[in-house]
Amino acid sequence: MDLRILITGNLPENATLPLKEKYRVEINQEDYPMDRRALILSVRDKHGLLPMITDRIDEEVLACAPHLKMIANFGVGYNNIDVKAATSRGIMVSNTPGVLTDTTAELAFALILAVSRRLVEGDRMVREGRFQFWAPMLFLGREVTGKTLGIVGLGEIGKAVAKIAGSFSMRILYYKRNRLDSAEERALAVEYADLETLLMESDIVSLHVPLTEETQHLIGENELSHMKTKACLINTSRGPVIDEAALVSALRDGKIGGAGLDVYEHEPALSPGLDELDNVVLLPHVGSGTHEARFRMASLAVENLIAGLSGQTPPNLVNPEFLPKRRL
Repeated sequence: MDLRILITGNLPENATLPLKEKYRVEINQEDYPMDRRALILSVRDKHGLLPMITDRIDEEVLACAPHLKMIANFGVGYNNIDVKAATSRGIMVSNTPGVLTDTTAELAFALILAVSRRLVEGDRMVREGRFQFWAPMLFLGREVTGKTLGIVGLGEIGKAVAKIAGSFSMRILYYKRNRLDSAEERALAVEYADLETLLMESDIVSLHVPLTEETQHLIGENELSHMKTKACLINTSRGPVIDEAALVSALRDGKIGGAGLDVYEHEPALSPGLDELDNVVLLPHVGSGTHEARFRMASLAVENLIAGLSGQTPPNLVNPEFLPKRRL
């Protein structure tokens, strides 16, 4: 069978070579999201789809892709894909977990340091010519060493953040739906706490949960009110985990000390007033933004796609329930 593949984003060329050797591959080679109309037109004759997390693969798209057998998402999160609709059509869906754990954890901690030590504000001061002299009480930040870090969602990325935090002699609290066993808690040097306690006792709160119905607005006005007035909130997970309007109010009114965000509730749009605040560091969704991580992600997505189209089980299948009925 002459199988056709659509890749909706510009990926490292070396990573896509295995696909080009086996299939007819169409690639959006621009560094901006594929136009939705172009996506719908392009997917009509495709058997495999490798979309970016910015692509909404919903019933409208799937209805226009009668030959589609496999969707290999370029990202860990896959809330951009209607998995239920794909499953009902016999389409496998995969993601790219594991390969960006350390990269995202590094960025989370970079945000922790940037917010705590006011690095972006300091850079702006120097560039604008406002740095005129040194003084003992000028432009003070807060130390990270020895502080309490609260990690919400202790999956692989959360655990990697905990390991980094250990180097700063931090007390580490964590909250997750299923508590770790005591042996793993000791190995990671973490303490379990319910969410309210974690928010009340932490100097820094870092979010590492997937976006689900349960985690939508997990951090809202009520949760922010439980945080210390000097605490900072870090989000490298998914934007809608935070009620962004409530966060703007909390930052503006001094209810919390600061925030570091790599993702946004209505990405790429920001809630009104967010970009006017000095006590927040804003990044353009670069949690996995390293040469190494993006190559690993692309390679894994390609591996998933080839496996699925070859009649094998993809390494990172997210909807295995339909496999016994599957026919290529």
